[in-house]
Amino acid sequence: MSKKALAIYYSQSGQLKDIIDNFCQPLIETGISVEKVEITLQNEHILPWTADGFFSVMPDCVLGVPADINPFVLKETSYDLIILGYQAWFLSPSIPFNSFVHHPSVQQVLKNTPVITITGARNMWVNAYKGVKNILKESGAKLAGNISLVDKNLNLVSIVTIFHWMLHNKKDKYLNIFPKPGVSDEDIANTGIFGRIAIPYIEKNEWGGLQAALMDKNAMDLKYHLIFIESKAGVMFKAWAKIISKKQNKTAWLTAFKYYLLISLFIAAPIVYVIDQLFFKPFLHKYIRKQKESILNLN
Repeated sequence: MSKKALAIYYSQSGQLKDIIDNFCQPLIETGISVEKVEITLQNEHILPWTADGFFSVMPDCVLGVPADINPFVLKETSYDLIILGYQAWFLSPSIPFNSFVHHPSVQQVLKNTPVITITGARNMWVNAYKGVKNILKESGAKLAGNISLVDKNLNLVSIVTIFHWMLHNKKDKYLNIFPKPGVSDEDIANTGIFGRIAIPYIEKNEWGGLQAALMDKNAMDLKYHLIFIESKAGVMFKAWAKIISKKQNKTAWLTAFKYYLLISLFIAAPIVYVIDQLFFKPFLHKYIRKQKESILNLN
């Protein structure tokens, strides 16, 4: 009997769709039945995003408030593998992901089922991944592996290019100076490598060792300075989200958060990073190793 896989995801720009398609292609060629379900929102966030529209979703995203999604149907009642595509918005699982992963139909098939999670991110995806792991644990799913593809350009460079992409819906070289935003075309095309790695595991229904095999092909790029920045920013984002969610005049508070974020990204984060590199990192090798091991631990 043919193995059955479900790939379910949301893709605002189409980037994650391309990643999922490339991952699934080797499975399909092997004869594995792959059902793909692309989720859409009833009130869709259509690119280009306005700056106000982008920042307005922050509180609900960070606090895990779901949105209404359009109806969808799953063809099967159980699967041998579920491939979950997710995004990181404001260092949290995106609103669309949080909305469909808690849908009763998805919760039903997640229970006791192996799951591979896949994201395409700017570069900070660790906090969102931790959130996804918690959701899957609560759902009774069996996390088998994670793949995180990122924009490999410098942090400050990728901030400029991602805002250009988001606010103008152009995945091109801004001013003909900056690199293209997002995950590179080459990395997207090469996602099929991870799909081929997963084939023997799904065929044998034995998932031990999959994450190590994926890591051998650089499925996750763990950079300490980004993990450090995320750990500090995640706490502040949650504090801002809780404050703003309780305010009647959210517009003024969201504007304040916008300027806080820009100042943090372009001024505070580089200063804190330099201080950490000079005075703390040299003495934290054991702590850094444990941090990375914790992220790699599927449980």
